Amino acid sequence: MPEPMQMNTTPQIASGAPGSASAAVDRLVEEFAGRRPLRAGAFIVTLYGDVVVPRGGSLWVGNVIEACARVGISETLVRTAASRLVATGRLEGTRVGRLGYYGLTDAARAEFSAAAARLYTLSAGAGELGFTLALRGAESDAAAVDAGLEAAGFVRLGDGLAMAIGERPVPAGWARLAVSPGDLTDGAALRAAMRRVWNLGELEAGYEAFMARFSPLAQLLAQGERLTDGLSALSARLLLVHGFRALALRDPGLARPALPEDWAGERARALFARTYLALSAAADAHVASFAGLGGALTATPPEVLERQARLAGVSS
Repeated sequence: MPEPMQMNTTPQIASGAPGSASAAVDRLVEEFAGRRPLRAGAFIVTLYGDVVVPRGGSLWVGNVIEACARVGISETLVRTAASRLVATGRLEGTRVGRLGYYGLTDAARAEFSAAAARLYTLSAGAGELGFTLALRGAESDAAAVDAGLEAAGFVRLGDGLAMAIGERPVPAGWARLAVSPGDLTDGAALRAAMRRVWNLGELEAGYEAFMARFSPLAQLLAQGERLTDGLSALSARLLLVHGFRALALRDPGLARPALPEDWAGERARALFARTYLALSAAADAHVASFAGLGGALTATPPEVLERQARLAGVSS
């Protein structure tokens, strides 16, 4: 979508004093900007999920460019990524006079809301202990019916056998197997099985890396340091959400008895919640300078306050 207004999109990284929260944000930005390939589209999804979904669903393209520039994503990358998101049916462009806006499609709003429920609500280890087992129908086209397994929340246990956490409908082409939950809840055996089925070792390594990346900033904020620059606070929060979202959406949400002892996901979620809340006052104040199709965005609409209340319960 062409946008006549020219903006300075060079990343504005304020140089913070060594050991300060500002310097910790600078390091996070530099680490993120140094990744290759830089996934502008994924970061825009994070921006819309965290900032735009609870505030009306649209954002002026200039604000999208501003938020992305602070983490090292150029205007060219933003426009290319946004065009791809439009082409895939997640964003839709609207022009009002000389200004362009990107809004969420109805399908994307539903998708992002479901992701937000996972990200801002579920406490680690609070999932269901029961399981749903499914057997592929003998007459089914294996390739066709297997394609819907992941979207339906199932993982493959073997050829024609799949399992999901909790009680849920089986995908088309599959039949439910009647299994007592008690058959699958034998302490150490259950934990060992879950580690294999969901590759919890890889997920745990991801949580540990997340904590190593964000702990320096989290510790400074816990000591009372605050970011006075609203854009830096928002950037830090978006990077926090971006890093945690990739893990939270892969997490099967197992109940605590099925998880390894001292599960890293629980510690990572608590760090995420504390840091998110500590950044939010300054970040949300800056969000109020953004504009959507309905005008200026609200700093803390009811849905944002509800998210924060849920995270406060996780962090306590």
